[in-house]
Amino acid sequence: MSDLAPTNPKPFLRELINKPIVVTLKFNKTQYKGLLVSTDNYFNLQLSEAEEFIEGQSKGKIGDIFIRCNNVLWMGEDLEKKADESEALEKLEK
Repeated sequence: MSDLAPTNPKPFLRELINKPIVVTLKFNKTQYKGLLVSTDNYFNLQLSEAEEFIEGQSKGKIGDIFIRCNNVLWMGEDLEKKADESEALEKLEK
């Protein structure tokens, strides 16, 4: 049996506001990484400080973007960025 449990999307998205996230689009192997600013009842996303990745290669910073919900394949917290921030905090504490 799978370890995955269903997740209610509204609380999940609310918890991600003001956190770095990764959004994978349905097409072109495109991802956006940035800070989730807001979401609405249709699950549209607003990101700030966004960076575009196509096939894993960075295409550069693009700033503030709006992603319409029907284009999103997957999204979640940017664990790489979270780990980098944790390491930086540990260095500051020492």
